[in-house]
Amino acid sequence: MTGRVVTVFGGSGSIGRQLVALLADQGARVRVAVRDTEKAHFLKLLGQLGQIAPISASVSDAASVKRAVEGADQVVNLVGILAESGRRTFQAVHVDGAATVARASAEAGVDALIHMSALGADEASDAIYSKTKALGEKAVREAFPSATILRPSVVFGPDDGFFNLFAGLQRLSPVLPYFTRDGFRRGGSGVCGIDLAGSGGPKFQPVYVGDVARAMIAILDTPALRGKTYELGGPRVYSMKEIMDLVVAVTRRRTLVVPLPFWVARLQGRLLEKLPNPPLTSDQVRLMEVDNVCSGALPGLGDLGIDPEAAEVILPTYLSRFRGHDRHMILRGDGRPPKV
Repeated sequence: MTGRVVTVFGGSGSIGRQLVALLADQGARVRVAVRDTEKAHFLKLLGQLGQIAPISASVSDAASVKRAVEGADQVVNLVGILAESGRRTFQAVHVDGAATVARASAEAGVDALIHMSALGADEASDAIYSKTKALGEKAVREAFPSATILRPSVVFGPDDGFFNLFAGLQRLSPVLPYFTRDGFRRGGSGVCGIDLAGSGGPKFQPVYVGDVARAMIAILDTPALRGKTYELGGPRVYSMKEIMDLVVAVTRRRTLVVPLPFWVARLQGRLLEKLPNPPLTSDQVRLMEVDNVCSGALPGLGDLGIDPEAAEVILPTYLSRFRGHDRHMILRGDGRPPKV
């Protein structure tokens, strides 16, 4: 990798900064193609003087994309959105933008292209996010047939917007809700003989951001691994209830985890999506109604020689800041606080 030039679109995000750090460690020269270079200057500290260069580019601007990939050996496109805003629509970013990067990369003669998609990408999906992710994959393949496509599940790590979001909500509310499709039905030992929890809500297979970055390095380093579509998931599948229980356990808060029917989520999505930076949208609710787990039909982290990290191991390293007043308490050998 030493001496190679790698252009990373969206390199200032949670996944991008991990990838940029690994590329720098290998001696690569990295162009971080972002819309706002000022917000990406911190990445320069990850490498030697002049090794990492933030450059202005937008996947919606073909000319800037062409400049960003000119002379590059390899290209990685990490650009994606969870909610639409103005001209940054799912179609513009996930489909048109992906096609623009792939075409420019092919015209520049780059050695390898990695395109970040998402687990559950499906042209038949009710969620526009998943539908456009699938259409983006198709556009990339048409423009750059040997591209490698990655479909990660929910990516977690120090800067994630998933576990951090739920951990932060505990500072505002004594309860953490999860949404269930099959709860609130007769039977079981729940209130008045009603099973409130059901199966615990939708399923997720969270994957550690460091493992995703290492997967990209393996692909860039090994030509035999390229040209495929990979599903990236962690070692364990969790229900949404188990996710919330894990957050509560790691943060050591007395938060009550409660089930809510999906119609509540749909109502919240319609209301919250009107905010400038919505925490939840109707399209995201449609995403949650489908389990986000690896199908097993495509290669994954194991095929890239990576043993994935479990959420239980990584979460305490960055969610501890959400603990209450006892976060610095010294525990006895049996795990209980000392008597006072």
